[in-house]
Amino acid sequence: MNSRIIFMVLFAISLNACAQQPNERDASTENHYEVEKSEAEWKDELSAEEYRILRQKGTERAFTGKYWDYKETGIYKCAACGNPLFNSETKFKSGTGWPSFYTAIGDSNVVKESDTSMGWNRTEVLCGRCGGHLGHVFEDGPKPTGLRYCINSASLEFKKEQ
Repeated sequence: MNSRIIFMVLFAISLNACAQQPNERDASTENHYEVEKSEAEWKDELSAEEYRILRQKGTERAFTGKYWDYKETGIYKCAACGNPLFNSETKFKSGTGWPSFYTAIGDSNVVKESDTSMGWNRTEVLCGRCGGHLGHVFEDGPKPTGLRYCINSASLEFKKEQ
């Protein structure tokens, strides 16, 4: 096995180990978004899995989400607010077990924040409209951007191209 595959396997194992350990949001550091609701309102509107991931910053287990190997043409939107996030044309097979994209639809559609919750610095990706946790972005993706947006399926809703 080459070192990249070994790293990806170890990374997936570490994320799976913490998949059931969502982080609580710190309301004092949250940004203000166009769509703002109380946590009670989000809990009423989202499924338990969507709430755990989008609002509590959880992670789904690798190779279990509905979009990790999905191949339809269309737009991936935020499951909480419908904000367009990723075009299927930018999706690629990363081998990580999560849907991966090399770019977002627009700079304001996603927000990037520093995340040190796992003991190292990662870049968290949030919906630019409602602040929902989507996943993380890494600098080991394909050209043209070199980025890999590693996104939880439960944070997405797919709109098939007509």
